[in-house]
Amino acid sequence: MDSKFLFYIVKRLLMALLTIVLVIAITFFVMHAIPASPFSSEKAKSDATIAALEAKYGFDKPVPVQFLNYLKNICQLDFGLSTAWVGSTVFDLIKGGFAYSAKIGFTAAVLAIVSGVFFGCIAALKRGGWIDKTVQVVTTALVSMPSFVVATILLLVFGLKLKWFPTLANMPGGLVLPILSLSMYPMAYITRLARSSMLDVLGQDYIRTARAKGLRNSKVIFKHALKNALSPVITYAGPMMAYILTGSMVVENIFSVPGLGRLFVNSMLRTDYMMIMGVTIFLAIMIILMNFISDILYKVVDPRIDLG
Repeated sequence: MDSKFLFYIVKRLLMALLTIVLVIAITFFVMHAIPASPFSSEKAKSDATIAALEAKYGFDKPVPVQFLNYLKNICQLDFGLSTAWVGSTVFDLIKGGFAYSAKIGFTAAVLAIVSGVFFGCIAALKRGGWIDKTVQVVTTALVSMPSFVVATILLLVFGLKLKWFPTLANMPGGLVLPILSLSMYPMAYITRLARSSMLDVLGQDYIRTARAKGLRNSKVIFKHALKNALSPVITYAGPMMAYILTGSMVVENIFSVPGLGRLFVNSMLRTDYMMIMGVTIFLAIMIILMNFISDILYKVVDPRIDLG
């Protein structure tokens, strides 16, 4: 690892940490700008009871003091206590929900990348043929539909009409439809991205030189063309995870998946400020981390890139 690459990693890491702090600050102060107390909607609670609850959760202190305490606690993975799920910590609830969301999100991401690269390369190699045209039509349709529309269609067709898969996530095979719902859009986008990148790479001089040397077509494609065509796909990996994580909020509710998305929606309905802040910050950290990893992998895959 050269010094320039190491400096780039340190710089990106510091930028990621700064971004995380900004996200925490914005989330905290926006939530505290809401005039209502998280306990004000509860019935049969006197002013004294509400004051005692606010003191228990630390809401009675000045906002700057609350922020410093919150920032210090987050460094210890302490997101506070949930005001809706009494007796549970925000971190424990997030950890339980993330177990489902990670399983769905990781599987959907792998499926999207593998399928997208495969179909994109096939379309590029069969440029102008019926396979290429079919791939372009299907991917254009999928790109134009948000995940909740795809989820609803899959639920109606394969869950209720054909009954191939269960409609609830807690049943055997119940995660298949949520995974497909979250993977369709990024798979279609990656397919178009891989096709365009592969076509560009196949037209390069070094590909023509490799073929002129008599190398087998499979070796030219997999050893020379595919590696260079993957760079845009790796760059998209970070935003793809952001799409999957945010899209899961609706998809998890449609299929009753007890993941982070459903937890976040329920916390808003129950005005659980601590949970809303915790899930928002946790998701932001995950997205920033994925972007950081994709930036590093981008350089590893293509060492010719100037990091600046």
